Amino acid sequence: MPSQDDALQQAHADYQQHTRTCRQCHADTVPCAVAKHLLRLYNNARRNAARAD
Repeated sequence: MPSQDDALQQAHADYQQHTRTCRQCHADTVPCAVAKHLLRLYNNARRNAARAD
């Protein structure tokens, strides 16, 4: 089972990779639905990590 820090790092990496490679995110100034979802997952992981500390 991954640690909360691993989950946080993975969520951040997934979001960053998507925003770099997504055609829609790159062309528009507004993030696409997938980017919004990945950012939500990252924020949730960040909150959970803060609570654990």
